[in-house]
Amino acid sequence: MSGRTVLLLAAAAYESDPEGVGVDAGLVLRAAAAAGLGADALDAAERAGLRRDPDGRLRLPGRRRLYEAVQPERRRAAHRLLADAATGERQRSAGLLHRSLGAAYPDSGLGAELAAAEGAPHGERCTALAHAAGLAEDPAVRAEWLVAAADHARLAGRPHRVRELLDQVGEFGDLAGLDAVRGRAALIRGLLALRDGPVADARESLLLAARLCQQPAALEARLGAAEASWALGDSEGYREAVEHGGRARLADSALDYRVGMAASLGERAGVGRVALRRVVARSAGEREPGVLLRAGAAALVAGDVDAACRLGSRALAAARDRDAGAELPRALELLAYGELRSGRHVRARAHAEEGVRMALAAGQRNVLAHQHAVLALVASLDRDVDTVARHAAAAQHVADRHGLVQAATLAQWALARADLARGDAARAAARLGPLIGPGPRRGHFGIRMLAVPCLVEAAVLAGEPGGAQAAVGEFTVWVERGHDPLAPAQLARCQALLAVSDPATAESRFEESLARHERTGGDFERARTLALYGKWLRRTRRPARARALLRDALVAFERCGATVWAVQVAAELRATGESPDDSEPPGRLAELTPQQLRIARRVAKGDTNREVARRLSVSPRTVDHHLRNVFDRLGVRSRVELARLVDRTEASARP
Repeated sequence: MSGRTVLLLAAAAYESDPEGVGVDAGLVLRAAAAAGLGADALDAAERAGLRRDPDGRLRLPGRRRLYEAVQPERRRAAHRLLADAATGERQRSAGLLHRSLGAAYPDSGLGAELAAAEGAPHGERCTALAHAAGLAEDPAVRAEWLVAAADHARLAGRPHRVRELLDQVGEFGDLAGLDAVRGRAALIRGLLALRDGPVADARESLLLAARLCQQPAALEARLGAAEASWALGDSEGYREAVEHGGRARLADSALDYRVGMAASLGERAGVGRVALRRVVARSAGEREPGVLLRAGAAALVAGDVDAACRLGSRALAAARDRDAGAELPRALELLAYGELRSGRHVRARAHAEEGVRMALAAGQRNVLAHQHAVLALVASLDRDVDTVARHAAAAQHVADRHGLVQAATLAQWALARADLARGDAARAAARLGPLIGPGPRRGHFGIRMLAVPCLVEAAVLAGEPGGAQAAVGEFTVWVERGHDPLAPAQLARCQALLAVSDPATAESRFEESLARHERTGGDFERARTLALYGKWLRRTRRPARARALLRDALVAFERCGATVWAVQVAAELRATGESPDDSEPPGRLAELTPQQLRIARRVAKGDTNREVARRLSVSPRTVDHHLRNVFDRLGVRSRVELARLVDRTEASARP
């Protein structure tokens, strides 16, 4: 019998947060001790199904059935024991709720205490406020507390519960005269849709909330509307939202954020950077996840990617500490994107994969789309094209339905990088042109400049450098504004690639790019510059210097996990007459020179002579010459016979 009492106490403890992950073992054990139960009772309860986790939480499968099977008076007695055992400020809300559930009659005064209690996790606060609303006699008060409960459910990452509570508010009918309640409900709906719905709808709901709410809720709504505009790729809508956020104290970091973001998108990038750096500095002692996430976004726009990653880590820790389940996917999104920008690709993948799991659990499809876009970009470095395509398609699927221009742009950029990595420069340029090139912009205003170096590389390798000239002009202006510390090195590389008729300028710009990389880091971008410079040197018949740079590029790509790009550089090394490893081509293919082998492999994959020439940076006549020698040496008479020989020989050499 004593074991069943412990089970009842555990089941009753769940009532303070029915959707929580277990209950506090200390609370249940103190209540059991107050009832005169000893360790043997806990042992009996564990034999009956109670589980204790290493983190000090108790779990009870089938708890609801057990709780409802007990007589009401016994349930109330269990709640009274739990109320007495709830100690400390963090358990005050739970203690008040158990006292209310243990009372024989509803107590509206206790409901007011419940509504006023602070310090509990969001899940418990949601339960307490919803219970308090049930005790309230005034319909206006009831509606206010239900909306507050819905907000805590949102912060806990429980969107289905948010909708249930807001539906209850809607049952009150006309809320005329209750602008604060209407505004708060619109704010919650807008923030919910911002994470899991069409972002244009989210923006309208948030702008309505901004008109109905007083500060600080009005400012929160404005910043949410700005975020929706950012996701939509609407720069004018973004500026309007951040510039009309109402009055705020000059010392408020939210004001600096608004000023900084508006200035950064306009012609006053220097002013914006100063304001955004103040936002980052003011976050030093901050513990609120949402404020830390805003500071992380400020750091990204200000060009301080390392600070953005640190703030993402702090936001993640704060969200876990505060039971802020809604903020966990967003913190992981910031972390993954920041690490991607800084070249820490392995960490970016780990955080994005965790972010996918968290976004699915929290019902945040928009965040999920961004995580898939990051995973597609990471996969473009070290995975097969199918993996890139799978993540890009997952991002695009949600982006198309919810208007996520940012996620769609990242997904297309990832596909273009994968095309470049496998040598299909023409397709990469075709993907990036509509996002970046002149004419109507279909890319995201805050991202498309980051993809310009990819466009330039693709256009030059595809033999169409003219298509990138206008983009480089715009990129030059963007670089001068100081948005990205890696961008000056990338700009010099772009200028080198476009200096096709001036070898001296090309070499000078390549050297400048490498020098800038040494000062700013970024292993992947430095490796790309080394690889492109080495390829250019090989084409200008300086194989010794080319080999040195290509060796460095190979090591750098391998170090940062960019295996697909490392394979491409290894092929370039072979073309200079050096094998990047100890392996030899199998069978009769060993009779070919490195350049002949490269051409044979490309032809075996179905490339035309012109396509082979473009990818290997040689003329079609050179390809034709080498191909005739390949036919003679291998004793084949057609491209079909060559393809069969290459496939058969390399397949037989595989372990």
